[in-house]
Amino acid sequence: MKIKPLFDRIVIKQNEAETKTASGIILAGNQEKPQTGTVLSVGEGGIIDGKEIVMKIKPNDTVIYPKYAGSEFKLDGETFIVLRQSDVLAILEED
Repeated sequence: MKIKPLFDRIVIKQNEAETKTASGIILAGNQEKPQTGTVLSVGEGGIIDGKEIVMKIKPNDTVIYPKYAGSEFKLDGETFIVLRQSDVLAILEED
């Protein structure tokens, strides 16, 4: 099933929590969920509350978002987050 967000919303697949450090130490217990994810789909933007919203985020971008932003939901056994473009704090880019 494909998810098509409306207006200025985006759908994110949250990145998995790291189970190992860079030096190879295995982390046990409950790690905090990361606040990064990959954008799966993006709404079309448009006029929202009298302002034109141009979508700057595109599919496959990796983004950082606040801990309690958006709405989490499950579909076909996978968890997704839907939030507004304005809730995204930053886009991660490769050097």
